[in-house]
Amino acid sequence: MATDVKVPALGESITEGTLAQWLKKAGDTVAADEPIASLETDKVTVDVPSPVAGVLTETVAKEGETVEVGAVIARIDESGKAATAPAQKALETTVDATPAAAETPAPREDASAEPEGDHITTLSPAVRRAVLEHHVDPSQIKGSGKDGRITKDDVLAAAQAKESSSPGEAPAQAPQAKAPASEQKAPPPGPRPAPGGRKEERVKMSRLRQTVAKRLKEAQNTAAMLTTFNDVDMSAVMEARARYKDLFEKKHGIRLGFMSFFVKAVALAVRDVPAVNGSIEGDEIVYHDYLDVSIAVSAPKGLVVPVVRNADSMSFAEIEKTIAAYGKKAKDGTLTIDEMQGGTFTITNGGVFGSLLSTPILNPPQSGVLGMHRIEERPVAVNGEVVIRPMMYLALSYDHRLVDGREAVTFLVRVKEAIEDPTRLLIDL
Repeated sequence: MATDVKVPALGESITEGTLAQWLKKAGDTVAADEPIASLETDKVTVDVPSPVAGVLTETVAKEGETVEVGAVIARIDESGKAATAPAQKALETTVDATPAAAETPAPREDASAEPEGDHITTLSPAVRRAVLEHHVDPSQIKGSGKDGRITKDDVLAAAQAKESSSPGEAPAQAPQAKAPASEQKAPPPGPRPAPGGRKEERVKMSRLRQTVAKRLKEAQNTAAMLTTFNDVDMSAVMEARARYKDLFEKKHGIRLGFMSFFVKAVALAVRDVPAVNGSIEGDEIVYHDYLDVSIAVSAPKGLVVPVVRNADSMSFAEIEKTIAAYGKKAKDGTLTIDEMQGGTFTITNGGVFGSLLSTPILNPPQSGVLGMHRIEERPVAVNGEVVIRPMMYLALSYDHRLVDGREAVTFLVRVKEAIEDPTRLLIDL
């Protein structure tokens, strides 16, 4: 009996996704709940599990195709599992009956006789193209992606290692096989580029990148966005971290970072300036008596913003543990839609990439985003003397339709005061 594999529910308001990659191919045996394909939505990549155990008999959708929730993308024959069992048992009996043959290793020629195309049928289009271009064997590459999948970077690293493994030799003595005539493209008219000349690569934008582009442009077109700046002396926070980091990690099992200080500082500041934590819905202003902070996290496929909910009532350790868990999920590609929906305010830290100053863009429908930057020792005047202090520029982008300039400056000053005197975070000043 054949069972249809359908696109699962992908989250609230999400009705479709892109079939990013087939993890199994027709003829493969699959177990119940085993991932057979990955879907890329506007926010995350999710795996499509097999509803039953059996044999994948048909793949209806193609990689890169847009599929709607509930659409059939594959079919699995449940009887296929039972049909293959006797053959497997017979194989095991044959192996047991001929131990000498089982102990004899198969000749290397047999292993290499398998066509290269069989190794790459389950790779993503970009990875498959890189494998063919660089003439590497994907079966010899250890994947660094999710569940050991091979990424394009893995292929490029293998190609580079292949070239560097033979220093001093003449380049590629063996002639390269020509591509089939159907795959050869006629050169464009005009002068041909010299060997080693400039190249171009066209890659279709992922759904995540398309959504990010759309939302960022929407923020610029909708909000009256403005940015105000300040700088903050990080000496007190750095001293506190240095003094208590070992005790903190020993007690809570997590390192004490800068982000928890800034989350607590924002929670303190929005009490004085609630408009920064509000939003506009139609002709109404929505004020929140809670703080759900969207923390910008870098993921392999782009920037994602999981939400630390009720951050105003969380401890330093709870904030650090939540952010660390989200960071791991972002790296593994396991963030859920629910974990990235909502949020009343955003914090982004460009300093981890070396940014000195930037103007962050709002995350609609939020009205405020705080940009952190790298810490840099600079001369500053303190009590009439020039001293060297670890300074950081802060940037607050806000929706001027809701937040006045005075409120924006006041908010940023409150954050600055809390960071420069962390005691304020403990006594609520």
